[in-house]
Order: sequence, then C-alpha cells, then structure tokens
Amino acid sequence: MLATPAYAQAAGGGSAFASFIPLILIFAIMYFLLIRPQQKKAKEHAKMVSELRRGDQVVTSGGLIGKVSKVKDDREIEVELAPNVKVRVIKSTVAQVLTKTEAVSDA
Repeated sequence: MLATPAYAQAAGGGSAFASFIPLILIFAIMYFLLIRPQQKKAKEHAKMVSELRRGDQVVTSGGLIGKVSKVKDDREIEVELAPNVKVRVIKSTVAQVLTKTEAVSDA
C-alpha cells in the first residue's frame, strides 16, 4: 500500500497556473483594499500641503492649532499659536487645514 513516486506526482496534477490563482487573487485584494487607498490619501495630503498659504488655520500632527503667518519655503511654514507666539513647522506635519483663505487673484 505504499505510493510510488510516479503515482504521487500524477495525483497532484493541476496546472502550474492554477496553483498561482489564489496568490494572484490575494495580491489583487490587498492592492484594492490597502495599497490604493493609502496612495490616494498620500496624494491628497501632498496637495493640501502644497496649497498652504498665509492666513490658513491648521492643525499639526502634534495637535497644535494655529494660523499660518508665513510660508518660508517649500518645506517649512511659520505658525502663530497665540499672539506673539510663532513656531516653525515642517509642512508635512500639517494634519488638517481648518479654515482656508482665498487666493488673491491678479485681475
């Protein structure tokens, strides 16, 4: 009642592609449920950060709420937390924009 190697190989006879179908399905599910939404959220955050301007009220990832008093460069802003209390903040640490100021148009 011992199985010979030839019989054992014949018993597992599915195609190689059929054995990869579950792996492909798992990757597709992971992509649509995890990777794609995370990329979309990162793009939205990058857009929000690039549109920061003077007068916007922001919340940092540390929980500080303040008003943008100066946009120093493409990486850094100055936020006024209270009258005469200003801190320098890296733009990417801004978690949320509470109130947005309108862009001044050159008409």
